Amino acid sequence: MTKPAPVDDVPIGGEAIRLGQFLKFAGVLDSGGDVKEVIIDGLVTVNGEVDRRRGRQLQLGDIVGFEGRRFRVCA
Repeated sequence: MTKPAPVDDVPIGGEAIRLGQFLKFAGVLDSGGDVKEVIIDGLVTVNGEVDRRRGRQLQLGDIVGFEGRRFRVCA
């Protein structure tokens, strides 16, 4: 059984952030076009499940996964 990737905490300075914004804010992707593409292609997970909504509201504690890396939304 493979061990899950470690989780990097990403402080957002608020209570919520949209998924597309978070991916750019966390430095995972540089452009909005790239963000849109990977989300639509089903390459991003939220709390372990694929989410294809760029506007998905993330809350504190949510974990976003992309390319084997995981990021936790924190204050």
